[in-house]
Amino acid sequence: MRFIRRITQNLTIAIPVAMVLGLAFGLVFPTGWLKALIVPLTFLMVYPMMVGLKLSQLREGGHARVQVLAQAVNFLVIPFVAFGLGLAFFPDRPFAAVGLLLAGLLPTSGMTISWTGMAGGNLPAAIKMTVLGLVLGSVMAPFYLMLLAGARVPVDLGAVFVQIAVIVLLPLVAGQLTRSELVRRHGMPGFQKDWAPKFPPFSTLGVLGIAFVAIALQARVLAAEPAAILWLLLPLLALYAANYALAVVLGRAFLSRSDAIALTYGTVMRNLSIALALAMNLFGSEGTEAALLIALAYVVQVQSAAWSVRFAGRAFGPKPA
Repeated sequence: MRFIRRITQNLTIAIPVAMVLGLAFGLVFPTGWLKALIVPLTFLMVYPMMVGLKLSQLREGGHARVQVLAQAVNFLVIPFVAFGLGLAFFPDRPFAAVGLLLAGLLPTSGMTISWTGMAGGNLPAAIKMTVLGLVLGSVMAPFYLMLLAGARVPVDLGAVFVQIAVIVLLPLVAGQLTRSELVRRHGMPGFQKDWAPKFPPFSTLGVLGIAFVAIALQARVLAAEPAAILWLLLPLLALYAANYALAVVLGRAFLSRSDAIALTYGTVMRNLSIALALAMNLFGSEGTEAALLIALAYVVQVQSAAWSVRFAGRAFGPKPA
């Protein structure tokens, strides 16, 4: 567990290492059999974060302004920015564009809560934002994919809903049953202290496994075109820069400091685990380019979040005494 936690705390190193290992593996060994690992690795990514999810947050009132602003940014702005960047950077590579769209389409993750806490933001608002983002994203993602990506890649609406059920709803039900049983046995304080922290690191193993598989399946293509990695990074940097800028402007104009920080991490931190799983499961071998882009998004997301915490005081003012 110590080793897994250390990996989780050093994702900016761990993900590139997994990608390099995947590249080396894909150049030396046959990779077709790796596709069988996608579904179990997907479950390993998503299930642990569902155990810590408190669905009852949706029934609690308060934080209305920051919630409305966050979901407006998440569903009325960022998907269309991602779609436009995909058209601009990948006019002849539709699956790379779909990867960028998926990275911009599914908001919030456990990172939303952790980074909000580290920056001194409104944690209750961030928790509710995470639950609401997951629910809305699961419902709306199929329609956004059909509307924005359907003209460039084959999108089967029914298949997307099935994948959402397998990737989101099944782990959600399993996670909530696990949570209920652990709370029943150990009480809420015991669950929060002894059990809740044990689950998220295992999600990291799933992320690293999927990153490894995505790179291994594309290894020979990447070896032939190493500049492809740089071209995938550029629109990701533009997407995250635009997201941070918008969040800071809206936060400073309309929200208190703590709510503005929650808004920032509730919009910039995307649910890349589910995006990665959808890319790998919906589009088969053609989806590996999309998965590669989303794997790179982990590096940009974690690194940018770490730096943004340092600049929270400059962006939103010092913490109140």
